[in-house]
Amino acid sequence: MKAWGLILASWGALAGCSFPGGQLRDFGRRPDWSLSAPDGKKVSAVDYDRKVVLLDFWATWCIPCRQEVPGLIELQERYRDRGLAVVGFSFDRDPDVHDRWVRANRVNYPSLFARTQEGKAEVAKFETLIGPIDGYPTTLIIDREGRIVYKHVGYASMEDFEAILKPLF
Repeated sequence: MKAWGLILASWGALAGCSFPGGQLRDFGRRPDWSLSAPDGKKVSAVDYDRKVVLLDFWATWCIPCRQEVPGLIELQERYRDRGLAVVGFSFDRDPDVHDRWVRANRVNYPSLFARTQEGKAEVAKFETLIGPIDGYPTTLIIDREGRIVYKHVGYASMEDFEAILKPLF
């Protein structure tokens, strides 16, 4: 809890900033989730322990989602060495369409197909903490202690996310 207090204190400087579409608060500890990657390997929450995680619920058919991806790619590249991990949970209808789009756009972070029974169960775990995911993209930021500290619905720029992320590094 000490870390959470330090984070809130560091955000004090941002108190005058507006975060359209975003909620900056403690949503609770992230659930333990695990999904299969396109290559069949399991990707789990514990793989990102002690990292700052930007978790994006998105789909290739969603225009704002596609517009946001280049910024997420840049964030992953820029802050990987400082402990950032970007992870996508895809709500695409077809895993092949998702996988082709991710490869074609050189997405440099894991994007996991979440429209399986397994995926729906994992997403439901998040919804018990943050409420229904009823808009795309929905982006969460999880601190190094595993707490969901930010939720944003709709498009956000890299700069918008940087304002939340930087104090967490």
